Amino acid sequence: KFFMTTTLPNPHYSPETSVKVTLLNFAITPIGLEDQMLGIVVAKERPDLEEQKNELVIQNAKMNKMLKEIEDEILRLLSSSEGDILEEDTLVNKVTSSKQVSDDINEKKVLAKATEETIDAARESYRPVAYRTAVLFFCIVELTNIDPMYQYSLQWFQKLFTLAIDQSPKNDVFEERLQILKDFFTESLYQSICRGLFEKDKVLFSFALCCRIMKGDNRMDDAEIRYLLIGPTSDLVEKGPEVPADWCGKPRWNEMLTIS
Repeated sequence: KFFMTTTLPNPHYSPETSVKVTLLNFAITPIGLEDQMLGIVVAKERPDLEEQKNELVIQNAKMNKMLKEIEDEILRLLSSSEGDILEEDTLVNKVTSSKQVSDDINEKKVLAKATEETIDAARESYRPVAYRTAVLFFCIVELTNIDPMYQYSLQWFQKLFTLAIDQSPKNDVFEERLQILKDFFTESLYQSICRGLFEKDKVLFSFALCCRIMKGDNRMDDAEIRYLLIGPTSDLVEKGPEVPADWCGKPRWNEMLTIS
């Protein structure tokens, strides 16, 4: 087999090339990054929950392995038996004991499932912080469209996030703590990124960051962003109310009608 790699985030190949190769995209997805950041913030804020979560994952893996071994052993005995299997005491005893072990494991899995759901519910309360960090990461990733020099690794981003959690002001009120984490990391990331930007690109980055955050919080939609970038795309004055005053003017009144 022949493997080729590229650092291009979104490579494009001709149809003739695509049918001859298998393309694998290892780029992280928004939901995948969100889950990663959720694990980081929970591990820092509630290490007990993350430890229990990891223990349950290991425990479930061991129980699934034991069930598979029991099934394989029963199949092996059945395939090697001769004559009436009901008359073979060894096989009957093995099947009986295996069923008891299997029932015990399944009971433990039910209890583990209930415990896991409780832990996941507690972890999910930190989801807003993880979502904000994912939104911010994919915002800075797009800075390469401005200048190829503006590239930032996921490892650096995660390290900065961990540092922000440690340095952010503490608060016993949970909802306020979540807001502190989001605001503190947003400001920390903004300051860190701006240190490496040309002066002419800082305003554009601020605008992009603001739009990303507001869209992520459902405070801005695509139509509003499009209006900010290119202005009104239709003439609403002809079908709408007349211009209320001479100082307003038709173009300005059309803009007001568009954003209203």
